[in-house]
Amino acid sequence: MNKIDPRPFKPFISLMLIVVTLLGVVFLQMEERRLGYSLLKLRREHKAVLDEKRNQEIQLAKITRPQLLESMAQSHFTLKKISANQIIHLSGEGVRTVMGTENRP
Repeated sequence: MNKIDPRPFKPFISLMLIVVTLLGVVFLQMEERRLGYSLLKLRREHKAVLDEKRNQEIQLAKITRPQLLESMAQSHFTLKKISANQIIHLSGEGVRTVMGTENRP
């Protein structure tokens, strides 16, 4: 039977092992760079979302401040400021206004 002598193939096998190892290293470096770019993109998107959230919170705070709500109520809905005699306190004794007069039903 013919047996193949592996000695002539040892340099070729060593060379192939080196080439495969180098290609693996190059692939890993490319993958690391690709992931770095993906991470950079995600960080930018995260920062943009946080900025948008902060801007919306500021806008909500401006819209809901009491002075603006009061002026909108007076201009759009014709609401007026209350006077002292419009406040009615309900208690067990009966109806009493702020002025101090009691009205018993």
